[in-house]
Amino acid sequence: MELDPAQTALIVVDMQNGFCHPDGSLYAPDSEAAIEPCAELVDRAREAGAKVVFTRDVHPPDQFEDTHYYDEFDRWGEHVVEGSWETELVDDLDPQDEDLVVVKHTYDAFYQTELEGWLDAHGVKDLAICGTLANVCVLHTASSAGLRDYRPVLVEDAVGYIEDEHREYALEHAEWLFGELTDRGGLTFA
Repeated sequence: MELDPAQTALIVVDMQNGFCHPDGSLYAPDSEAAIEPCAELVDRAREAGAKVVFTRDVHPPDQFEDTHYYDEFDRWGEHVVEGSWETELVDDLDPQDEDLVVVKHTYDAFYQTELEGWLDAHGVKDLAICGTLANVCVLHTASSAGLRDYRPVLVEDAVGYIEDEHREYALEHAEWLFGELTDRGGLTFA
């Protein structure tokens, strides 16, 4: 699969200490295992001239105090609380000045963020998507991209997950409904 770097962005979803580091509150070993594949994709995208976007899941301490139903702290426990070490990207991923770092407060990196406007301003049409978790923030961000008429391509060997079946579900669902799949070996920025 070839993606034109002039109209492509690599979206690296939530590769943060809270999810990828053994001391993180929502650590998953397979999220940690996705660090190296994501870092490789970042290097390849930069070398080809594609845009690079990192997302960071960040929750203000009082975010869910007055919600009617949506409460991630109730579902997952407190995690990636604003100002904490957990919200930082893992050390192996080092955003550069030309990269976009999106701070989001939900599973979807497009929801109430600058992501769509930034992509449009930079002529981006195709998105290679990696990161964690496959069936949560990766899936919801990719779905939202497809509904906005971007071409979401999930890089299946560069996503973190908790259970194998979660990863399989997310990738099958994405391919069936709104996106495409490839692996790192099959992806070319050219």
